[in-house]
Parts: sequence; structure tokens; C-alpha cells
Amino acid sequence: MNKALFLDRDGIINIDHGYVHKIENFEFVDGIFELCQLAISKGYQIFVITNQAGIARGYYDKQTFEALSQWMVSKFEEQNVSIGKVYYCPHHPDKGVNEFVMSCDCRKPEPGMIMQAQQEYSIALADSIFIGDKISDMQAASNAGIETRILVDSRYTNESNIVDLAGVSRVDSLKQALGLIG
Repeated sequence: MNKALFLDRDGIINIDHGYVHKIENFEFVDGIFELCQLAISKGYQIFVITNQAGIARGYYDKQTFEALSQWMVSKFEEQNVSIGKVYYCPHHPDKGVNEFVMSCDCRKPEPGMIMQAQQEYSIALADSIFIGDKISDMQAASNAGIETRILVDSRYTNESNIVDLAGVSRVDSLKQALGLIG
């Protein structure tokens, strides 16, 4: 069995400007390449797990998202970081303009994308790590059985929306998360 580092995209890999879908708006978060290089040196495979409701809302289409993802993966490769796969959920349960408006088992906090990666890559989820910036990231990781969950504080983690975060490590930045990659 393999161990994985699962990363949310917006807010963890790139600065979250809201529905980022163009290369010119994609800014890597400081420390993301260093974090991934460390994880690889410790035997982790890297996967991206991202909700992309902008597709359901009609802000961009799947092809645009996939092209941006290919560009992003190539930028990681330039830094000697291999991304196993980018998993994304194009759905939203009630907001949107197309066939992707629906409930599903892949939209975080549901664990569907993580479980798909686990099946496709024989991942030992109990030995894996999830880093995200939203409570739904932590819930999806917990629902999948990932014990090491790292929440990077963001505009989505103010004290009023914090629910049960037992077992979650909270950090201010990716640089602080480096010490939690074991």
C-alpha cells in the first residue's frame, strides 16, 4: 500500500481569488513546492482533491479546468514534483446552470474523490495526509479515514464556523505545515 499527500487546490496550491480558471490568475502559494518535495522525499505520492463548482455555475467548462490543471502539473514537474492525478468535482447541489447541478458523493465534505484515488492507486489512507483550508476538506479527509489532517487558516476558518476539529492540526501557512509531514 502507498501513502499519499492529498492537497486541496484553491488556497493551498494557488492563491484563492475565487473560481480561478485562467493561467494569468493562477498564483502558486508560497512554500507549496518545498512542501511537496519534502513529502516525496518521505515516500508520499501527491494528489489534488478539489471542488470546482465554477463548472456547475457556468463560469468555465471542464475543458478549461483540465487545461489549467495540465499547465499546473507541468509547473510542478519543473520543480521535480510529480502529481499523481488531479481529482475534481464539477458539481454543486443547488447552484448552477447545467447538468452538473446535482448532489453527488464526490463534492467535499463527501469522501468520493479520496476513495477513488485510494482504489486507483492502492493508498493506505490511515498513513496519508490531507492539507486544506476549509472545514469541508477536513471533513472529507475524516470521512475517508485519513488521520493526519492539516488545516491552513484562511478566510474560511474564522472562529464562528469552526466545528469539531478533533485530530486536526491548524497552521498559519504551508511553511508551518512542513514540520507535520512525517
